[in-house]
Amino acid sequence: MDFSPFYLSFKLAFISTLILFIFCVPLAYFLSRVSFKGKSVIEAIISLPLVLPPSVLGFYILVFLSPYSAIGSFFEEHFGIRLVFNFTGLVIASCIYSLPFMFAPLLGAFNSLPKNIIEASYTLGKGRITTMLKIALPNIKPSLLNAIIISFAHTLGEFGVVLIIGGSLSRETKVASIAIYEATEMLDFTTAHIYSGIMLAISFFVLFCVYFLTKKMKKD
Repeated sequence: MDFSPFYLSFKLAFISTLILFIFCVPLAYFLSRVSFKGKSVIEAIISLPLVLPPSVLGFYILVFLSPYSAIGSFFEEHFGIRLVFNFTGLVIASCIYSLPFMFAPLLGAFNSLPKNIIEASYTLGKGRITTMLKIALPNIKPSLLNAIIISFAHTLGEFGVVLIIGGSLSRETKVASIAIYEATEMLDFTTAHIYSGIMLAISFFVLFCVYFLTKKMKKD
């Protein structure tokens, strides 16, 4: 039995979650501290993947990254990198699709922080980056953990967007969800059961970690 789809799924989820964490922490912190015209528009755009069907989102990402688009042709001509039907394309698509699952919990947590904590840090001469890293982040540990784990789990089980952007290239873009779909299509229910059972166990473990660790952090 080929377990490479699970390796690809974990690799994709890890890289995407890491990128989203680095991108969303400063973005969410910035948006929680400022107020300007167009802020609601930015938040709505970031939240679009929550309501868009994966087929619609996948199609537009495919158009956006294809060699016939400005960005796709630029990367292919100057760097020799094609952004569709390979692992790089999967990472980009997964980051876009899982963006609100990392961003929303962080924004809510930063918004709930008492303003006097941040202002006290500024009064003591701390800069914005230091305040964010040493004051804000330690005070939102439960939300931070939720954002990381949920983003990881969401990317791990994604199917629609991944199929449209990456197809089903063995050891390149064939993640676990696609392997389950193909096994079912071929009426190979034994393989489908094994793959699905593994994904079910992983999903349960992820949710258990979220609830257990969040409860433990709140007690501490």
